[in-house]
Amino acid sequence: MDQHLISELGDELYAALRTRKTLSPLTTRQPEICIDDAYHISLHMLQRRLAAGEQLVGKKIGVTSKAVQDMLDVHQPDFGFLTDTMHYPNGARISLSQSGLIQPRAEGEIAFILKEDLPGNVTREDVLDATEWVLPCFEIVDSRITDWKIRIQDTVADNASCGVFVLGNQRTAPRELDLASVRLDLLRNGIAAGSGLGSAVQGHPAEAVAWLANTLGRFGIPFRAGEIILSGSLAPLVPASAGDSFELTIEGLGAASVSFID
Repeated sequence: MDQHLISELGDELYAALRTRKTLSPLTTRQPEICIDDAYHISLHMLQRRLAAGEQLVGKKIGVTSKAVQDMLDVHQPDFGFLTDTMHYPNGARISLSQSGLIQPRAEGEIAFILKEDLPGNVTREDVLDATEWVLPCFEIVDSRITDWKIRIQDTVADNASCGVFVLGNQRTAPRELDLASVRLDLLRNGIAAGSGLGSAVQGHPAEAVAWLANTLGRFGIPFRAGEIILSGSLAPLVPASAGDSFELTIEGLGAASVSFID
């Protein structure tokens, strides 16, 4: 795909983010689009955000669990970037209109805070060694593609369908628990809305982070000390609307909460 078209599609996605309007799938309009094209479209969208004053604070992997893959009919992980404006405090009341969210869904996961750089070509053990803390996290995913009619190229181009994220307050050393066996329980408006184990994420959340480090490393994008890395949802995504409140607990890692208003 030529650079002009990459830039044009990146500009479309950036405009959709800012105007809260969705687009028809890129894969139906440009059936030749490949993962590398989609990644470069996402980079163009990211550069627009950085030029507008946002700061890069981390990366994310998504569509890691079978439950989420089956829900979205996307059968390999996606990856994207986190900026400071996506980060909301624990317990935040998030305005859908002011945050730019269009068709959000909540997912519960484990966030990694790095204390060392990870350049790629790493293992799960390298990830654990390089991590200072793990935290419970809500990622509120969102899609600029109408009705979530996405293929893997659509979601990679759309910054891995990232919306905003909320980190819990408790910080835990990464080797203090077996992260594969911890259990997540998610409530929506006080009613059970999902559960899952850390092993749902590629067998172990740190395995997913290693995959992401190695995938982005091939594009020349390293992980940096201090960055936040979101490792993927432990349970199916739950639609979020104005008036909804969500709480999650992850065994041994603590809790997080978020609610939504117009």
